[in-house]
Amino acid sequence: MSSGSFNPFRPGAGHRPPYLAGRRREVDEFARLLGQEVILENVVLTGLRGVGKTVLLDTFKPPAIERGWWFVGADLSESTSISEDRLALRLLTDVAGVASSIPLASRKTTRIGFAGDEIQSRPCLDFDALVGLYRQTPGLASDKLRTVLDFVWQKMKGQGKRGIVFAYDEAQNLSDHAAKDEYPLALLLDVFQSLQKQDVPFMLVLSGLPTLFPKLVESRTFAERMFHVLFLDRLTDRECREAVVRPLRDRRSPVAMSDWLVAAIVRESGGYPYFLQFIAREIVDILLQVDKADKKTFALAMESVVHKLDTDFFAGRWARTTDRQQELLSVIARLPDCENEFTVQQIVELSQRLPGKPFRTSRVSQMLSTLCDAGLVYRNRHGKYSFALPLLGRFITRQQNQADREEP
Repeated sequence: MSSGSFNPFRPGAGHRPPYLAGRRREVDEFARLLGQEVILENVVLTGLRGVGKTVLLDTFKPPAIERGWWFVGADLSESTSISEDRLALRLLTDVAGVASSIPLASRKTTRIGFAGDEIQSRPCLDFDALVGLYRQTPGLASDKLRTVLDFVWQKMKGQGKRGIVFAYDEAQNLSDHAAKDEYPLALLLDVFQSLQKQDVPFMLVLSGLPTLFPKLVESRTFAERMFHVLFLDRLTDRECREAVVRPLRDRRSPVAMSDWLVAAIVRESGGYPYFLQFIAREIVDILLQVDKADKKTFALAMESVVHKLDTDFFAGRWARTTDRQQELLSVIARLPDCENEFTVQQIVELSQRLPGKPFRTSRVSQMLSTLCDAGLVYRNRHGKYSFALPLLGRFITRQQNQADREEP
């Protein structure tokens, strides 16, 4: 049997771990929202990269189906947000997956737009039928989409289902484009709010980085009251230990980890599920290939694993920053609370106490805005900043220490 057969850990993007530790509160909260008779609360699932948003979004699907909901969705690429029509087609593509199973029993119907006869000439609500209705319905893109989705529900509501969950990952890619007079994000919010006010049971679940919710509120202020935010934070030490120990036990792996080794994995992961899976997988691969290893051996092995993680997860983004941006990020990494949040003033004050050229307030604000666009930093709703990547501060510190060692 190959060594991979004994290694249960899966650090890929969005791959479900062998054991989903923690997250019970979020799963229970979503189950509560599925019980709504009238949709008053939708869901924003947010957190840093590597915290398990995609995995949890996939975890929402089975309980939704068990409770009588259809569940549709996809990843929202940046191309989806180019125009209102592109976003509308995304939604029609997804809903057609379940609507196409609904036969159209009668060929006689009230016209919707100018497409009534064409729709009823088709045997089911497939994608072509829905797009045909969308194209021929008069009005703005929001009017067209609202009409089609309402028509879909009127045909589907007799099937014994409670409604449809529209679940979208990477939703931070959605944006409005005022310069081009295209507002796909506003369209999404307007259409779902309007349908929900008409008691159409369509629930919106959006997953994305912490920049997502502020973008929703900026586009439509009512979004603040429309969504229930579930912020995924790092796992507790106990949950991390379960995520490491239980897969080995459940799979009856020949690998046995001592308490100190599990504790080292938990410590280096910082409580982030992706890092936990990455480090645990690397360590298990080592254990499968050595007869005996002591703490010194694994201390050296852990250094190698962390270096590999730096290369795979951080190095590409770090390489795209300028020298001055790296200097600013290095100052931030020295702040005591850098892994949580920080302010412009804290950065300026610390830079004045460190060697090198200090930063002015206006320059820090400008550079942070650029780093936000690059996906390294984000600004929360309280005007403070945070790293957009988990444990970025540790990586920057390691880079700085390496640079100091290499100086003549």
